[in-house]
Amino acid sequence: MSDSEDDIVLARRTKKQPSLAANESDEDDVPLSQLKKESSPDDTSISSNSQKSASKNSKASKRKTPSTSSQPKKRVKKEVKDEEEDDDDDDKPAKAPAKKPVKKEETPNSDEPEEETYKWWEDQKDDDTFKWDTLEHHGVMFPPPYEPLPSHVKLYYDGKPVDLPPDAEEVAGFYAALVETDHGKNPVFQKNFFNDFLQVLSESGGCNVDIKEFEKCDFSKMYNYFELKKEEKKNVPAFEKKRIKLEKEKEEEPYKFCLLNGRKEQVGNFRVEPPGLFRGRGAHPRTGKLKRRVHPEDIILNLGENAAVPPPPEGHNWGEIKHDNTVSWLAMWRENVLNSVKYVRFAANSSLKGMSDYKKFEKARELKYHIEAIRKDYQSMLRDKLMLNRQIATATYLIDIFALRAGGEKSEDEADTVGCCSLRYEHITLSPPNTVVFDFLGKDSIRFYQEVQVDHQVFKNLKLFKKAPKKPGDELFDRLDPSILNKRFQNYMPGLTAKVFRTYNASKTMQDQLDLIPNEGTPAEKVVKFNAANRTVAILCNHQRSVAKGHEAAIQKITDRIKEMLWQKIRFKRMMLQLDKNLKKKKPKYFEELEDLTKEDELEIHKVIIERERDKQHKKFARDNEKRKEDGEKLLPESELKEALKKVDELEKEYAKEAKSGKPEVKPANTTVEKLEAQVEKLEQRIANTTLQLKDKEDNSEVALGTSKINYIDPRLSVVFCKKFDVPIEKIFTKTLRDKFKWAIESVDEDWRF
Repeated sequence: MSDSEDDIVLARRTKKQPSLAANESDEDDVPLSQLKKESSPDDTSISSNSQKSASKNSKASKRKTPSTSSQPKKRVKKEVKDEEEDDDDDDKPAKAPAKKPVKKEETPNSDEPEEETYKWWEDQKDDDTFKWDTLEHHGVMFPPPYEPLPSHVKLYYDGKPVDLPPDAEEVAGFYAALVETDHGKNPVFQKNFFNDFLQVLSESGGCNVDIKEFEKCDFSKMYNYFELKKEEKKNVPAFEKKRIKLEKEKEEEPYKFCLLNGRKEQVGNFRVEPPGLFRGRGAHPRTGKLKRRVHPEDIILNLGENAAVPPPPEGHNWGEIKHDNTVSWLAMWRENVLNSVKYVRFAANSSLKGMSDYKKFEKARELKYHIEAIRKDYQSMLRDKLMLNRQIATATYLIDIFALRAGGEKSEDEADTVGCCSLRYEHITLSPPNTVVFDFLGKDSIRFYQEVQVDHQVFKNLKLFKKAPKKPGDELFDRLDPSILNKRFQNYMPGLTAKVFRTYNASKTMQDQLDLIPNEGTPAEKVVKFNAANRTVAILCNHQRSVAKGHEAAIQKITDRIKEMLWQKIRFKRMMLQLDKNLKKKKPKYFEELEDLTKEDELEIHKVIIERERDKQHKKFARDNEKRKEDGEKLLPESELKEALKKVDELEKEYAKEAKSGKPEVKPANTTVEKLEAQVEKLEQRIANTTLQLKDKEDNSEVALGTSKINYIDPRLSVVFCKKFDVPIEKIFTKTLRDKFKWAIESVDEDWRF
């Protein structure tokens, strides 16, 4: 297991949880300085005995905190929420399922004290050797057991139905569900799957057919069955979906929280990964291999010595019980495909994760006091007579200036990704006098391609490192590895590694970019400038992503929305001319855009609006009846839907008449020119904001802003931007990130600098 793997929270490598953003309250449009303290979620019982001891520990661990913040308060005009979450970002931290905090009703007989927010950032400890004193939790949640397919749904081999044992049928089903995807059509994926499938089949006692060739396997019956079940799931009534969701939440509830030093803390991802086929990123050589089912015997639990051990599933035992308070994981196991360790850790908004983030960014900040000395040293070492020192200096230069990862050795069955120390002959092309072209696969098989100008001595060194007898396949830094490099970095600053350079350069670049932004324009315009600064950092760190499949459709949808708002604006101006025909002579420029839309454009907009309204009425009718059915009430008659659709037909006739005459009907009767002007002004602002949104979406289609914003840019910089530029924090951080970075939001003012 690599060091970097050890640092990756389990939640980032498992299925994403529903975003908390869906449950946000109206506070989303309130500027940061006006936000009130959020109430804590209701406590969840671990056990009656542990709760008593927890209350004692809680009293002991509570710390005095100031009741008010020292932050300067600002009044900001309320803005309409326009926040987008970057779901395609794989580095994002998992959004653990949680309910919206609900304020408790106070009762006269309530003896339960109000839970205090633990502001750990106001009481930092230098020594973090011991992560906790007491820890209690409910263990992990296992995926449901496999349910065999109906007897008529089978795998066919060479035209014959195959009677598979359940374990083998489950594995065959994993592939059948993917048969029409890019993964399912990948020859490497197919080969790895088939080898593991045959192994499981052999372990299960075989079947009635001698299966030897993948090409003779027909998964179509299984695939069609899965597609049918998928459609059935989509068509489940809303009330039934709600019931299923509530049952699921009830089942999950005990695992969501733990008691850490007597305080209730959220658990990041308490689910054990279900079995399936490994995908991997890029051209991974192990793609398609079977991820086997994890059993309680494979799992090590970590909890306090006096805590009750969660009972394992019936007929099973835990692999091991640990009481190690120097680590911050609750459970761990080793998966079979990459032989890597998976962890259950605390949630992103927990105190321990917050402390870890804080220390990471503080370590990066500390580097600013040593960076000049480091640069001076490696500049002088670039000409060193000792080849190792030249390689150290050149590698440090590349890591510092171009934010390359350190890189490390890879085994033959891992994806061919490289970093600075593992660059090979073919990964760089030299073009005199000092141009270097980097072209290699970086982390997660993301291509790193950059043509850059380098220091002349660095160019000479790279030329020397490629000198014959070196050839393609040979390492450039053949005397260097990350451990040698990091050991040298420790001489400058305790805890300094190549990774710290990336965090430092990302945050420093963001600080420099924010310094260039003028404090002017609307909040929407300021957010676009913030994203442009964020994009500069993402490009520096090579945080790329492929254009999403739905990108073009999303762009078209926004474009159509802008066109419809332009039509509405023109329509209001035409109404104004009907109320006062002399306005066009008085304000000729104001009415210039009346002919900006063609007749065909207007007719298409009319058609879209009418179709949308009809669809809206049908959905509302179905939704209302679902609700009535759930509540046991009498269903609405079809006549009510017909009445609603009749009004849409009237609107269609009105638009048809308007398209013919070019004169929209002015209503209501008390409409005035002034009121219409106000409507036009609102639409112009909406068009401006949506146009900015469109540009932002297009500019960031191939850049993963979330990765740099969450993991590399000090979150306090984002908070400072919001406070300094009067931008609501909700425009920059989603609800999940506001919980994760609460320490940053409450600990700095607008004058803080990285």
